[in-house]
Amino acid sequence: MKKSILYLLFLSLFHWTPSFAQLDSINYLEEVFLSDVKLREFSTGQTLIKIDDSVTKLSRPALGEVLQFNSPIYFKQNGLGMVSSPSFRGTTASQTAVLWNGININSQFNGQTDFNIINTAGVDEVALRGGGGSVIYGTGAIGGTVHLNNRLKFNQGFKNEIFLQYGSYNSLDARYSLEASGEVWSLSVAGARNSSDNDYDYPEKGENLNGQFYNNSLDVGLAYKIAPKNYLRAFSSFSHADRHFSLIRPSETPTKYRDVNSRNLLEWETGVSKFKSTTKIAFLDESYRYYENLSSKRFSFGEAETFIARNDLEYFGFKNLQLASVLSNTHTAGEGSGIDDNSRNIFSAAFLLKHQPAQEFSYEAGLRKELTNNYESPLLFSAGAKYRFSSFYSLKLNASKNFRIPTYNDLYWNPGGNTSLRPETSLQAEIGNSFRWQNLGLDLTAYYIDIQDMIRWLPESGGNWRPHNEDEVRSYGLEALLGWEKKVGSGLLNLKGIYAYTASENQKTGKQLIYVPYHKATAAAGYTYGRWNFDYQFLFNGEVFTRSDNDPKYNLKAYTISNLSTSYAFGREGSYRLGARVRNLFDEAYQNVEDRWMPGVNFNIYLNLNF
Repeated sequence: MKKSILYLLFLSLFHWTPSFAQLDSINYLEEVFLSDVKLREFSTGQTLIKIDDSVTKLSRPALGEVLQFNSPIYFKQNGLGMVSSPSFRGTTASQTAVLWNGININSQFNGQTDFNIINTAGVDEVALRGGGGSVIYGTGAIGGTVHLNNRLKFNQGFKNEIFLQYGSYNSLDARYSLEASGEVWSLSVAGARNSSDNDYDYPEKGENLNGQFYNNSLDVGLAYKIAPKNYLRAFSSFSHADRHFSLIRPSETPTKYRDVNSRNLLEWETGVSKFKSTTKIAFLDESYRYYENLSSKRFSFGEAETFIARNDLEYFGFKNLQLASVLSNTHTAGEGSGIDDNSRNIFSAAFLLKHQPAQEFSYEAGLRKELTNNYESPLLFSAGAKYRFSSFYSLKLNASKNFRIPTYNDLYWNPGGNTSLRPETSLQAEIGNSFRWQNLGLDLTAYYIDIQDMIRWLPESGGNWRPHNEDEVRSYGLEALLGWEKKVGSGLLNLKGIYAYTASENQKTGKQLIYVPYHKATAAAGYTYGRWNFDYQFLFNGEVFTRSDNDPKYNLKAYTISNLSTSYAFGREGSYRLGARVRNLFDEAYQNVEDRWMPGVNFNIYLNLNF
């Protein structure tokens, strides 16, 4: 491990370059200064979706709620505020990679991210990229990637923002953020608390018992301009979540789960001549405690520490051609109640190329290989192209091989861990059609994913369960993204819509995977008139299977949710805003996990101050 880290630091000292010109425009993403520059540079042939800060404030502060109404991803939740896991393009929760400033933060224990413990208050930009991304982002980037980025800008002065929201079930959403910057330094601080008694009534008799939760978070970013083309940046994120798990029946034993997560990143970006080098050092700490009986002080636990050293090197010495390498070393040590103290070290190397031989045509390619003693890693590849036929129509193509490594639970759980597991691998392709006409934009993407060696826990003699490379899955579908904006009367009207058709089948049985709907659709309409703003959100989730044999007797029914909000800006420059919302406007009775009812109609008011 030490030799790999020293090698990366050595590279960073001798590879330099100035700032670069972007080779290709990207749909939905603005030009911003982000830590995760690879998202902007190497996404040819793939559709990116950016979710604005104004949109995140229309939803609850949890990331899962934001993406549920603004993306093609399907989320299953064990009740409001409880565990929330995604299915992106028909894949499992552990096959969606979540990146924080370009660093993969999926859990080392189960390979997933719980989207209800990530507060969007400390995130400047939420972006999605559908399809494979393992060449750049590593394990889990099969169905797609979710990017949480922070911005640091210079010469912006001081800005403060306070957001307070209170509503049904004694729910509180409180956020404060500070941005301060000068000519050579920049600072951002964001703190938030999200809590609720969560005691809503069920559609039938009873209420949500033992469902209370809170989540505290603090995010800090700091940048210093050492010299022109020479920057030092640091990011830190801390969160503490405490959730009592809702009971299905009042007779059940109350339980709770406590998460503490810390993420820290130091970056040095520098350039000279035709080179640019970015060296990252990251330290991630995740820990949990599970109390299976609240009347007892006993708990099970898990803790993992991950140290990452990475160097991104880019060369711009050729006209319209960009070459890049990504070298990284990841060392993880973990232990827990069911896991012996174990560690693993992974060294990876990726090489990327992007070329724009003509104004209307660009393409890219990449290779990645990992070295570790814990499993045999495959050689990964990616390739993408985009051709702009006219201002009205563009064609995009992308193909890749991606993977997901076995988690700590898969390898080391005692009893049952299997150190002979192979990584899950996928071959996938997609074709995208992009249409632009005046104020109308439409993107249509068809995709196909063939996943091999999916890890599945199966019972063995003696009653123990053990993971095996068992399943093969074929996912295919269509995604449509629509956006339209027009001045209507004295106001501005904007409409957005997303539709996803998803087939995800076990190739041995021919059955649809559980908790993957064939159909999901979202829509949003916003109208701004003077100081008034009106917003409407719509969500349709098709029925899902809850049994692997697709027995319709156990299906969860399709449901539709509508949210309505209005707000008024006041103050000299309209920098203050007072608003109110109604969620689940028509009091729909629904659940997206069996026996886990979600809230009916509920209300909240909010105050947003910028100064």
